[in-house]
Amino acid sequence: MGLLQDKLEKYDIPQQVKAKGVYPYFRCIESEQNTEVIMSGKKVLMFGSNSYLGLTNHPKVIEAAVEATRKYGTGCAGSRFLNGTLDIHLELEKELAEFVGKEDAIIYSTGFQVNLGVVSCVTGREDYIICDERDHASIVDGRRLSFSQTLKFKHNDMASLEKELQKCKPDKIKLIVVDGVFSMEGDVANLPEIVRLAKQYDANIMVDEAHGLGVLGNHGRGTCDHFGLTKDVDLIMGTFSKSLAAIGGFIAADESIINYLRHNSRSYMFSASNTPAATAAARAALQIMKAEPERIDYLWDITNYSLKCFRDLGFEIGNTSTPIIPLYVRDMEKTFMVTKMLFDEGVFVNPVIPPACAPEDTLIRFSLMATHTKEQIDIAVEKLAKCFRALDIIK
Repeated sequence: MGLLQDKLEKYDIPQQVKAKGVYPYFRCIESEQNTEVIMSGKKVLMFGSNSYLGLTNHPKVIEAAVEATRKYGTGCAGSRFLNGTLDIHLELEKELAEFVGKEDAIIYSTGFQVNLGVVSCVTGREDYIICDERDHASIVDGRRLSFSQTLKFKHNDMASLEKELQKCKPDKIKLIVVDGVFSMEGDVANLPEIVRLAKQYDANIMVDEAHGLGVLGNHGRGTCDHFGLTKDVDLIMGTFSKSLAAIGGFIAADESIINYLRHNSRSYMFSASNTPAATAAARAALQIMKAEPERIDYLWDITNYSLKCFRDLGFEIGNTSTPIIPLYVRDMEKTFMVTKMLFDEGVFVNPVIPPACAPEDTLIRFSLMATHTKEQIDIAVEKLAKCFRALDIIK
């Protein structure tokens, strides 16, 4: 056995958790992604999905994917840069740019690749990338690949952001990169203050709308639209894997930025292009999102209902104001245990542990879809309260 195997075989944390019978990952779903799913042959309430508008099984979305597969086949067999650009890629890019209020957009194969490919290449060696400490892992990895100087500010702390901006040379590019809605905590970036500071220190802004698209703003246009600050944000990123019911991602900006990315973003240039099915599905979901704003209205109705339920029962839910509701446990072993207990009770939720959060901030991530009923929420909340009380997490 070589040195690599010698080193990696010592990694046995998953085995330890499995031995305790509380391993919570790679649980197999045997049905469509819906408010109820089939797992191990039984129905389970799904409160761990990012399908905020509940469109993954919408007939129009499915039919669009099927028809695109019939017309174009299952894949493009190459990158967008070479042989992998389809007319539906270009059409969707135009629609996405118009939707989020920018001049142009390009589609990547995944949302992770967007942040990886954009953050790593738009600034130079003497420039700065400034990130919220709780930005998504894809932003963190993009920052690591960049040759720029990287700075980090405390979560949603504008005094901390200003201190980092003051460290930067005034004549260099300063790119502030933040999640619009933070994926684990569910709170919203303080974009008005970020914009004010960006103007004061001559900085640029990139907002990751992965969890804002389809949730916030006019017809789900996202956090930037929600605050009326689209023109003040230079780059708007979004994914297809949440509200748009597919797989992929995009970046929207002015034409000069998009032109640069088309010819320099490595995760775009050197990855196979988004499949016809995923492209068509995302396009169909976007059209539904624009045509049926009542879906978003109802999502907010059940979000506010759920937030009140959890607060009334004494759950610690932090500063969330969105369909992402963190239920803080603050103990890793109890986080695994309560996830298993809830699954046994017929409720699927996601445990959040480091590196997705700080060790003292472990939590259960409870997320809502516009297709959930209040009756389903009531059942889940009752089960959650029962299990949290059993472990003395809440009284």
